[in-house]
Amino acid sequence: MILAIETSCDDTSAALVSANGELYSSVVSSQHDVHKKYEGVVPELASRRHCEVITVIIREALEQAELDWTDVDAVAATQGPGLIGSLLVGLAAGKALSLRFDLPLIPVHHIEAHAYSAELEYELKYPYVTLVASGGHTIIFLVRSSRDYEVLGQTRDDAAGEAYDKVAKLLALGYPGGPAIEKSARDGDPQAISFPRPTLTGSKRWNWRIEDFDFSFSGLKTAVYYHLNENPDATRADVAASFQRSVNDCLVHKTVEAARKYDVPRITLGGGVAANSALQESFRQRAENFDLEIFVPSLQFCTDNAAMIGYRAGQLNKTADLDLNADPNLPLNPLS
Repeated sequence: MILAIETSCDDTSAALVSANGELYSSVVSSQHDVHKKYEGVVPELASRRHCEVITVIIREALEQAELDWTDVDAVAATQGPGLIGSLLVGLAAGKALSLRFDLPLIPVHHIEAHAYSAELEYELKYPYVTLVASGGHTIIFLVRSSRDYEVLGQTRDDAAGEAYDKVAKLLALGYPGGPAIEKSARDGDPQAISFPRPTLTGSKRWNWRIEDFDFSFSGLKTAVYYHLNENPDATRADVAASFQRSVNDCLVHKTVEAARKYDVPRITLGGGVAANSALQESFRQRAENFDLEIFVPSLQFCTDNAAMIGYRAGQLNKTADLDLNADPNLPLNPLS
């Protein structure tokens, strides 16, 4: 049994996961109330809140699973990437528990965990292509096995989730930006404004040409900024819907093209942006044209959570010494 801890950003989470991936409990404490008035995550406040609640969250995870420390065989914690202060809190907690109860410590890469998170709920066959889209990362993976993956493309600047937060701020929709824009977009016309599709060439939808599988959303954010400056009376719902469609078109088109290029019949999604219902529907509609299967984790496993950390730890079973340090820029390292 693995006790997993996740504190890479602004959610404090703990979970109990068996070595074969069975989930016994998952507890997440959100910090939206802390950061909402700042319209973005304040790193110092995030790390302080982690310190305040982490022991309570770990205790709740044990109680929810109806287990005690004699049932725990290992401790897993996110090593990176993320906010350094937040990472240090979770990793320090993991080290303390490892030392106190003489348990192996398993460090986990946060983005790797997102890439494999759909396996918590689906029995997936390898290979598959996965899109991880979150506040800090937008990456397409080719996943060949539990220990072998390849990064096909990633964001060159703003990640999709970061662009959502910045555009939501421009529209005065509040924080977090993803759910706020999705809610506003339901009342808007996604074809009202012709925002660009960065890194896609051509004007006919779904016939775009691509040079690679990288993403870029900084220019799209800037296009929204200039549109609002030039059209101060623009309907916010139309702007939100048009922006959302532009982001989703980029994500869907490149991910589907990656699956086609590598002749992979399955696509999975991960990360907070994957919770966007319009994105999920666009993926499903586009996948039907190519007989692709789409697997989307439930909301609790799209956003940051310790369940995916525990699951990934069970796949790797790679222990570390207590001198291990957090790394906010931890690189991906396929174990082929």
